[in-house]
Amino acid sequence: MAEIQSLETRQAIGRAARENAKRSMHAKVGNVDRDPIALLQQNSAGRVEALVPLRYGRMSVSPFTFFRGSAIIQAHDLAGTANTGIVFPICGDAHLMNFGGFATPERQLVFDLNDFDEVATGPWEWDVKRLTASLAIAGQHMGIARGPISEFVATAVHEYCDRIREYSEYSTLDLWHEIVTFERMIESTDNEEGRRAIIKAREKAEGRTSESMLEKMAAQRDGHWVLQDAPPALFHPGGPNTLLGKDHAWSNTQAWENKLAAAFDDYLGTLSPERRALAGQFALQDVAFKVVGVGSVGTFCLVMLLIDSHSKPLFLQVKEARESVIAQHFTADGLAHQGQRVVTGQRLLQAASDAFLGWTTGPAKRYFYVRQLRDMKISAEVERMNNTLLQGYARLCGWALARAHAKASGKAVEIAAYLGNGDRFAEALTEYAFDYAAQNEKDYETFIKACRSGKLEARSDEDMAADFRV
Repeated sequence: MAEIQSLETRQAIGRAARENAKRSMHAKVGNVDRDPIALLQQNSAGRVEALVPLRYGRMSVSPFTFFRGSAIIQAHDLAGTANTGIVFPICGDAHLMNFGGFATPERQLVFDLNDFDEVATGPWEWDVKRLTASLAIAGQHMGIARGPISEFVATAVHEYCDRIREYSEYSTLDLWHEIVTFERMIESTDNEEGRRAIIKAREKAEGRTSESMLEKMAAQRDGHWVLQDAPPALFHPGGPNTLLGKDHAWSNTQAWENKLAAAFDDYLGTLSPERRALAGQFALQDVAFKVVGVGSVGTFCLVMLLIDSHSKPLFLQVKEARESVIAQHFTADGLAHQGQRVVTGQRLLQAASDAFLGWTTGPAKRYFYVRQLRDMKISAEVERMNNTLLQGYARLCGWALARAHAKASGKAVEIAAYLGNGDRFAEALTEYAFDYAAQNEKDYETFIKACRSGKLEARSDEDMAADFRV
């Protein structure tokens, strides 16, 4: 059994961390003497070659989409900053679009972090910095003035600090069971506009189920459901619309029977017995390749359509897990299986995780994790928010991040002691957010020049879809 330290000892550890990193030092952006194009090319290695231009195309839309797709660059930069030495599994990509609503296995709608591709052991403040930078970058892209953006950033940081101090007083079990439900969000919102927005989001999430998606994504043929190709976003790996190339193109039926069956059995072995029995009540109908997100474009991602005896669907996403950008720039012990890394980190950081969350090893020794494709999942439409709603959303992200860190680390006492009761950390993070937004703008301009010169190829979804039109 581990030895339990006293609260006084833990508080002393937190205050001592200021010797490693004064709170004012968090204003520094880090090591930006690097080539952003080289880092992006390094991060694109091993992806589906035909989809890399689509990745760059989605990143080229704005400085904000570029930031979303370039976590590797900020991780590199943060490695050049002083850190608190308080480390544990962090999200690694906690920008404001990687929070959202989803249903727990008990069908309760919650708000939490929802992307863990980059989860790895690292300094907790790296997550807070990615969140604050994303607020500044998104706000500037939306044409919002510096004053309101400062308020968004300060709101997120103050909420994070306040919640960490609150969680430092929770018992271990109370903290483990802490959950941010939509009902609590409504109760905590101090304006009617914010409450209406949350209620509307809840209603939208309740309609986003596998059943509602079935006829949009698939069609019946001879009593069998088949996913409908919609390249470049969705296509059959061995079909006429495949973008995988001859080295990766497989016949769907043969792929399932000969390559994926064993991988799926291994995945089932990572589920608890009752959830393994639940999965056993569904039969596979079809498998297709699905392109998702911005930063994930080009990684292997499959969607599996399964049906129960009532003809009700279950969509599973089988997503490739590559080495975390955090692990590439912060040395720490970690799991060798990247799918297991994602699942373990997600289970630690989330208040409640998908009932079908598990991992496996696929063809060509690629690592994968598995989860439901859609289960009342909803993301914020940030670019449609006004200042009032965006400030409220920043507060919710700060709350959710504090809860995730407190649960995953068991170090809320240490972090709270480090933060203290003043505004030094919030002031430093506000300066950091604006300075990093300026650096991101420079990197974006360099990226666009590389695309225009032909050094990088960038193509939009529309351009690539046109290749398949007759």
